[in-house]
Amino acid sequence: MKLVRKAFDQGGFELAGTEAPYVPVKSKTKVNQAGGFVKHDKTTEQANLVIGVPGLDRNDERRYIQSVFNAALGGGMSSRLFQEVREKRGLVYTVYSFGQQFQDAGMAGVYAGCSPKNLAQVREVISDVLDDVSLNGITAGELAKAKGQVSGGMVLGLEDTSSRMSRIARGEMNNGYVPSVSETLDRISAVTLEEVHALAHHLWSQERLTAVVGPE
Repeated sequence: MKLVRKAFDQGGFELAGTEAPYVPVKSKTKVNQAGGFVKHDKTTEQANLVIGVPGLDRNDERRYIQSVFNAALGGGMSSRLFQEVREKRGLVYTVYSFGQQFQDAGMAGVYAGCSPKNLAQVREVISDVLDDVSLNGITAGELAKAKGQVSGGMVLGLEDTSSRMSRIARGEMNNGYVPSVSETLDRISAVTLEEVHALAHHLWSQERLTAVVGPE
């Protein structure tokens, strides 16, 4: 235990009494919100596309809304992106959305892997989807499916001891407490269409950075 405490102290954690270890946030990171396009030429079979924007930090109360929105946007086979880009048009090998939350900043993004000849069309269709959810939000049906997916995935994850331990550790280290399962499920269930629309607009009305790795 002495070695553990020493290692955490040296790593910048505050270990006062019985409080959970955490890294104090001295100031919020100012994220550069300038959009743009970056291309890295690499000899690969497929083109890899990422479109991203600044997102939410891990203490933002809208993180539950983002989980639901992310599931509806690109979290599975019934998601908007999968249906529009792969199911209807067959343009990609894979496509999904993601969110990454840090202590003082975050990001939201979309990834797609496709044939290089489809890259321009894939980028256009994804941009159209992002424009649409930013302007109009998602449907009631998409909201219901997304809530079920997020809630179900969480409950199933509790059957794995490693997932349970990781959840407890993340809660203690990131927020100083571990929300109960019922509290988390209630927060997910309480997400409304209006909240999703507001967050979708907040995220995807920003200038977007597009990065591509693939053949010339």
